[in-house]
This record gives sequence, structure tokens and C-alpha cells, in this order.
Amino acid sequence: MVEVHLEWGPRAVDVFGDWADVVVVVDVLSFSTAVDVAVSRDAAVVPCAVDRAEAERLGAQLGAHVAVPRRKTSPVRPYSLSPVSLASLPANSTVVLPSPNGAALIARLVWTDLTVVAGCLRNAAAVGAHVARIGSRVGVLAAGERWPHDDSLRPAFEDFVGAGAVIASIAGARRTPEAETAAAAFTDAADDLDRRLSECVSGRELTERGYDIDVTWAAAVDVSQTVPLLVDGKYVSASPVGSAAVPARST
Repeated sequence: MVEVHLEWGPRAVDVFGDWADVVVVVDVLSFSTAVDVAVSRDAAVVPCAVDRAEAERLGAQLGAHVAVPRRKTSPVRPYSLSPVSLASLPANSTVVLPSPNGAALIARLVWTDLTVVAGCLRNAAAVGAHVARIGSRVGVLAAGERWPHDDSLRPAFEDFVGAGAVIASIAGARRTPEAETAAAAFTDAADDLDRRLSECVSGRELTERGYDIDVTWAAAVDVSQTVPLLVDGKYVSASPVGSAAVPARST
């Protein structure tokens, strides 16, 4: 029987390094959602912690597109952490994707022997089915956010329900209380996700900056059959490519 456990933030890497064989990183707004959209385009994603110089170096080294901050996109640099921007990535291309939370976790996980997958609401069922086939101990890592005053972890509603969606999709698993509670949170929110994601702290921050469409795309459940798998530092598809071009739900 598959065992499933939920942990939060960077310290979870150490916990899962000692316990898990598969880790699902969940950063709904917006890293994991962006990875799913890009990989659904048959593109590869290179996660990068938020060092712009390193992102540019990697882009030059790999001949890859480099995602820029949302507010700095242009016709020359059209890609960002906004999932919508990545929906036009050319097939078989590579994009370097900086992120302060999701990609920073990957920077630590890449040095482990763990199988690492990106999960979100859009691909929760596909990811749950995949990890149930390949793992016996599945760690679901909710990324959370960082408090600006001291950079400590702020658990995030969207990552809790996103993790719960993945956990709920792992059929027949033995869940720890943490995992069980996350699955219950998703079940409770499932019929009202658009509103709840829009009104949670991270959703409000994006909406106030004019990126409410990112929240809409992130709130679409199971519109993607793609399982982004980390291979040699890049996310590539572990499953048949096939994601809806637009979300199934709207606000």
C-alpha cells in the first residue's frame, strides 16, 4: 500500500529525504501551475531560484528562453511565471523559470535521489495516478510563501488545497493525519475554488496587480493529463502530453 504524508516548505526536503521515494512539489500560485502549462506544450522547464544573473547564464548555456518577472514581459521576452504566458511556448523548446518558492525547493531536491514531480490543481488526478504507480512512500510538499519581514514560512491556502487535490487522487493510499486533513480541505473547497483562490492572500495579491487570469487558470481542476517529472535538472513530461488550452472553469 502507498503511504502519503504532507509537509511544508524547505525543511520538508530533509524530512522526505529520509522517508519518501517520490516527492510532489505543490506551488499553485504559480510555479507548479506554470510548469504544468509549459510541459503540457511539450516544452522542458529548468527551475531556477530567484537569481536573475543565474537564470540568464542558464538560458545562454542551454539556448533556452528565460522567463522574466510578470511586469517586465515584452514582445522579445514574452514568458514569465504567469501560466498564461507559457501557453504559447513552442513545442520542444526549453524555458528557464525562476521562482522564489517552488524553484528554490527544486534546487534542494535536485541533489537527492528522490523522484520529483510538479503537482497542482490542473493536473492533480494525473499526478496522483502516476505517483501511485511508481512510489511506495509519497511525500507531498506544499511550498507555501515567505513572510517579507524575516523570510520565514507562511503556509498558503492554495498550496494546502492543491496538495489535498493530489492526495485525494492517490487511490487506496494510507494517509497520515496531515495528508488526510489536506485532502479534506480540498473536498470542502472543490465546489468553490474559483472564489476561494481569488480571495485567499496570494490570490488577492495577484488580482490586485492585475493578474487575476493567473488565479483562474490555477483554479481549473484536472484539465491537464501531464505529469511534469524532474530529469537531470529539467521538468519534462512523464505522461502523454494533453492539456486543455484554456481552463475548464472561470471566475
